[in-house]
Amino acid sequence: MKYHPISNQLFIKNRAKFTSFMKPKSIAIFNSNDIFITGADSALPFEQQRDLFYLSGVDQEESILVLFPDSINKENKEILFLKETNEHIAIWEGEKLTKEQATKTSGVKTIYWLQDFNKVFYDLMTEAETVYFNTNEHYRQSVEMETREDRFIKSCKAKFPAHKWEKSNQILQKLRGVKEPEEIDLMQTACNITEKGFRRILQFVKPGVMEYEIEAEFMHEFLWNRSKGFAYTPIIGSGFNACVLHYIQNNKECKDGDMLLLDVGAEYANYSSDMTRTIPVNGRFTDRQKAVYNAILRVKNEATKMLTPGTYWAEYHKEVGKIMTSELLGLGLIDKTDVKNEDPNWPAYKKYFMHGTSHHLGLDTHDYGALKTPMQAGMVFTVEPGIYIPEESLGIRIEDDVVIQQKGEPFNLMKNIPIEVEEIEDLMNS
Repeated sequence: MKYHPISNQLFIKNRAKFTSFMKPKSIAIFNSNDIFITGADSALPFEQQRDLFYLSGVDQEESILVLFPDSINKENKEILFLKETNEHIAIWEGEKLTKEQATKTSGVKTIYWLQDFNKVFYDLMTEAETVYFNTNEHYRQSVEMETREDRFIKSCKAKFPAHKWEKSNQILQKLRGVKEPEEIDLMQTACNITEKGFRRILQFVKPGVMEYEIEAEFMHEFLWNRSKGFAYTPIIGSGFNACVLHYIQNNKECKDGDMLLLDVGAEYANYSSDMTRTIPVNGRFTDRQKAVYNAILRVKNEATKMLTPGTYWAEYHKEVGKIMTSELLGLGLIDKTDVKNEDPNWPAYKKYFMHGTSHHLGLDTHDYGALKTPMQAGMVFTVEPGIYIPEESLGIRIEDDVVIQQKGEPFNLMKNIPIEVEEIEDLMNS
């Protein structure tokens, strides 16, 4: 791994929180992700299953975590099953975790090789009454393939039909939404790396530069600072491309007079950052661009103040909509008649601001976290209003990542990333 080692105390705490919600005589299993083949003998870079990483810190394929708090044998309360390492694997693939290293990484003391899983698991299941399966129930999930976890669940239900089944996800939604201090530190590191990338491209962008060249500059800075790259597919859209919410081709020339939307974020230790800045390709905002930009900045600043304990996600978005409506009226993009005759299910402001303002951020860019219950201190949200005017080939979005505090305004993990018009112009023209 490129990142610095993480104290296993984080993962010990996370497991303790999870097991405190488990039913008596229950067992929970977490499988690593598959390695995805692209063709012939090639594969995509491995990405660890985030729940397994959250609970163990193990960042390696073919890994299984088993939690069984009520095991008769206290050594089996927590078990990691890992791919056995040997000299051949070390030569061809690189070293895998030894049992000692796995304990140091995770804090789990009982480590078995993967070939022992069926035998050990059968013995544990003779004691267990309930099994927690780790299904993906994120509100944006759109899984179209059978995962390693899916195959395990299917096999387990066939072999142990008399057991009861529960869902790990309901527990993880509660836990992963509220970050430990160590997690926030890791996310701050990811944001700091993103800042370095943004400052780098402010000196690089000019008319005639290609969008993919900017992407390359970000990647250079991210890798240079121990990130493995982008936390998500970057959006680098100039001119009309900035009006396409999920534009990822990044293959057009940046032209004089255009605005350039940069929705990028570095990952660090599997934790995400998520930044959006929109800058003038030629280093100077026009009056119109500045007016729209500052309107969005005001919305962002007001929205951020509302992210406090007790706030409801749905109500928060309604309030942000009211602020955006006022700004769009000021810009002349909508009028009072539009507002008076608006559809409550699709308000007038949605013509120019059609996406949500915030989402949970963490191990996933759109992270797990409660959305129907009040916000809590320790939750990390993006704040990302935007205005998109296709007829003007003008799209502007601004986004920061903030941590809800017990009292006062959220802490901005991106407070050092340039955001004001004057600061951006000064840096681009220095």
